[in-house]
Amino acid sequence: MRVRWPLMLPLLTLLAQPAAAQERVDEARYEPKFRDPVIEELRDKDEAWQEQQDEETGAVRKRQKARRERERKEEESLKSSLPEAERPTSLDPFKPIWHHPPVAQFMTGTCWSFAATSMLESEAARLGGKRVKLSEMHTVYYEYLEKALRFVRERGDSLVSQGSQANAVLRVWKRYGAVPHEAYAGVVTKDRRHDHQRLSRELRQVLDMIKREGIWDEPTAMGLVAVVLNRHLGAPPQEFRWQGRRYTPQKFLKKVLKVNPDEYVNVMSTSKKPFHQRGEFEVPDNWWHDKSYHNVPLDEFYAALKQGISGGYGITVAIDVSEPGKDGANDVMFIPSFDIPASHINQAAREYRIAHQVTTDDHGVHLIGHATHAGKDWFLVKDSGRSSRRGKHKGYYFMREDYVRLKTLGFMVHRDAVKPLLAKIK
Repeated sequence: MRVRWPLMLPLLTLLAQPAAAQERVDEARYEPKFRDPVIEELRDKDEAWQEQQDEETGAVRKRQKARRERERKEEESLKSSLPEAERPTSLDPFKPIWHHPPVAQFMTGTCWSFAATSMLESEAARLGGKRVKLSEMHTVYYEYLEKALRFVRERGDSLVSQGSQANAVLRVWKRYGAVPHEAYAGVVTKDRRHDHQRLSRELRQVLDMIKREGIWDEPTAMGLVAVVLNRHLGAPPQEFRWQGRRYTPQKFLKKVLKVNPDEYVNVMSTSKKPFHQRGEFEVPDNWWHDKSYHNVPLDEFYAALKQGISGGYGITVAIDVSEPGKDGANDVMFIPSFDIPASHINQAAREYRIAHQVTTDDHGVHLIGHATHAGKDWFLVKDSGRSSRRGKHKGYYFMREDYVRLKTLGFMVHRDAVKPLLAKIK
């Protein structure tokens, strides 16, 4: 076929045009983004305003912080002291049971673990002759896990905090065993001081997220919790070597410590519950609502405690420590007469303070000895709290009988120490 020339003219014309004229207008390219001057001015104005507000707020916060620090330094608390002749000044008369030297809990709310672990160290020595420094944080790690697990199962309606009860150590030991301190210190910082401030904040944030997002799948939720615990405490060992042999925590508890958690009992004294029956110790730190506490009248409570410590048994006690008679500078705990005369301390006076939360479950300590001084019963206390390091005897307190009667809420001891009392329990 022959192509006609008139039809080819447009094509020849296009081919004859310069290259620039052949470029397409829809070609993809980059160019500076357009910024509207007015909008930019308004944006800069707002940023400058925000910076000014932040600067002013920062100045306000700085003043507020300085005021709070000043108030903290100027803060006072009501205190009382005893004349030297009326208080013990030496540990010697107490003939304390064997125990490891006091250790500090530092910035944690884990006194319950320090007190009960100390007592069980003494028990291991009494029962089997093994003097082993045990890990407090091994128990604390798993107690955090148990609290978080209950939080998940209760869909967020369960307390998760640093506090607990002494018998939580027995419950954790039954499931997870125990380990020596050398196998697990539970602290990852260079200064080796326990500080759970960040751990608590991060754990709270994780649990809040779990609740907010409805992450009730246990493996997933507990995996998130474990990340926080491992970061701040380190992962506990599943096996470890001690004195040339390998142990699991459960095997170490059974073969080395020879402590049977089922042989320990808890005693309380409150008229809110029927006496000589078991019941729940109704304090927040009994977060799992343990109802195995033996409830007895105050006179029996005190007599059993005294009998136990006099018989060479270590005892953990839950006490109120926000009292003017807790005198750290002189290592004593007593009830000043301006509070209530000792002769007036009875079940009703005790219950009045419990009911009105004047007596609360503040702290756990380990009783390790008993003596008589100036006609009064005194008990030697091993304490992991900071105030016990103020006085001459670092890590110890002398607690007078009136403080025990009025401010001790409960105690834990081996059942053999309180057989007559247990015989009365229905």
